[in-house]
Amino acid sequence: GCDNMCTFCVVPFTRGRERSREPQSIYDEIQDLYDRGFKEVTLLGQNVDSYLWYGGGLKKDYDKATEMQKATAVDFAQLLDKCATLFPKMRFRFSTSNPQDMHVEVIETMAKHHNICKYIHLPVQSGSTRILQEMNRQHTREEYIALIDKIYAIIPDISLSQDMIAGFPTETEEDHQDTLSLLEYVRYDFGFMFSYSERPGTLAARKMEDDVPEEVKKRRLQEIIEMQQKHSAERMNSYVGKTHEVLIEGNSKRDENFWYGRNTQNAVLVFPKVEGTKVGDFVNVKANSCTTATLIGEMIED
Repeated sequence: GCDNMCTFCVVPFTRGRERSREPQSIYDEIQDLYDRGFKEVTLLGQNVDSYLWYGGGLKKDYDKATEMQKATAVDFAQLLDKCATLFPKMRFRFSTSNPQDMHVEVIETMAKHHNICKYIHLPVQSGSTRILQEMNRQHTREEYIALIDKIYAIIPDISLSQDMIAGFPTETEEDHQDTLSLLEYVRYDFGFMFSYSERPGTLAARKMEDDVPEEVKKRRLQEIIEMQQKHSAERMNSYVGKTHEVLIEGNSKRDENFWYGRNTQNAVLVFPKVEGTKVGDFVNVKANSCTTATLIGEMIED
């Protein structure tokens, strides 16, 4: 669920309030997956960083919890740390993070453990503080940039991705330029970019006029996409010449004689099969070249 009530989003209406699973049930499920040969787990939540278990109940009611419940509460940094510690041979990812819920303890936990992937999906939606306020996002442009600086300082080789909406109601050209400048500042590995469209039942659909012309939305979206493509190419090129630990996930879609898998930064690598390797193996792959979306390489000895 979600407690944030962004004006463009239907999730709070379809999924309800935020609620967290009991930690032991998560550890037990991971143990079952490990016993069955799985090598990677994604901890998934609408706002995964706001995970908080204090014995049951909705997150919004945490202030009413007893002192004993608060003393034994488990937040997301603690959950992530425990998972990585209990299962050192498994690799962990998580999604999705909201900027206001991404605390330094989570970043430090990622830096601490080799088996927590160095990748964060960190939706921002707009680079304009004014538009963020219209969206009822719980962060400003400046707060988001401060968080990005903190992440890069603690995990220099981190990979970041974004969600971005072009043409939200009342968006001006200046607001759009703020979005482009934020993209330029962060230089995401990749992103999910859309032009605004009304979602029935949301506050934006009920209260805000969809007043940005469609052709303007399309032009702004295309400018966002082109900038992201440029940054994606730069980031992929930065991985060329380096050796990456890759989890083999399956056959390459283009050639069954090649494996494909992902590195810790969530970049896809494609490489020739070597006898004796199989899906689920961790292998070292040297990236020799790339496209804007894929690294091409070859396996090397440990």
